[in-house]
Amino acid sequence: MKDDSKRSSAQPKYSIVIPVYNESARIPAALASVMGCIRTRGWNAEVLVVNDGSSDSTAEVVRAFAQTAPEVRLIENPGNRGKGYSVRSGMLQARGNVVLFTDADLSAPIEEAERLFAAIKQGADIAIGSRWLEKDRQTQRQPLYRQFFGRCFNAVTRFIMRLPFADTQCGFKAFTREAAQTVFQLQTIERWGFDPEILFIALKRDFWIIEVPVSWAHDARSRMSYLKDGFKMLQEITIVRWNAFRGRYDKPVDAPPRVPKES
Repeated sequence: MKDDSKRSSAQPKYSIVIPVYNESARIPAALASVMGCIRTRGWNAEVLVVNDGSSDSTAEVVRAFAQTAPEVRLIENPGNRGKGYSVRSGMLQARGNVVLFTDADLSAPIEEAERLFAAIKQGADIAIGSRWLEKDRQTQRQPLYRQFFGRCFNAVTRFIMRLPFADTQCGFKAFTREAAQTVFQLQTIERWGFDPEILFIALKRDFWIIEVPVSWAHDARSRMSYLKDGFKMLQEITIVRWNAFRGRYDKPVDAPPRVPKES
């Protein structure tokens, strides 16, 4: 695992993790939006961009952006490993007291992070964005077929894994440092099906999860195929249940690594 940037000695309050794969076209605008939000709101934050073996110029674009934004760190995966691997890597290397991951398309505007941060400030260990708690917050809805398959997958997931959430798949979730270090050390699914697994682990480890309605706009460039990837995700659900049966999620985890406190 390669981390290109130099770390500041001060611990940030927030970490924002962005997994990317061949995102050279979208990542400049995404980083500009994230950094604009950070600076406008005065957040003490770092941004970790995890490059999942991109074959385009994504890494070079992020490095160039980081020249004028020292908050940005580029982390390189050892080849293409999957979104779940990328998120896990970023979350475990993050130094913030609150750690959030978001998709590179910013379907949920980064300003909505304040809603998740507020839930954690109120005592939640984990706050997850939801597209379905308040449907009128969707500014650009998915095509009907994607809505249908998405809701079907969510219903099956909730039934099999006993997850009491309206939206398990929204790529916009925030964790306390302790919750992130615990959950992501135990995560095993490396591709699209990791979201239900981390929620399953969190409930099993008795973390308090709050589902928060967020604004959201569908991006037609989404690479996920509900037929191909949805079938794979259903297979991964059975892996999660098997892991639970074998006690994989009951194992002790390492304490969060110590980092310098903010001066």
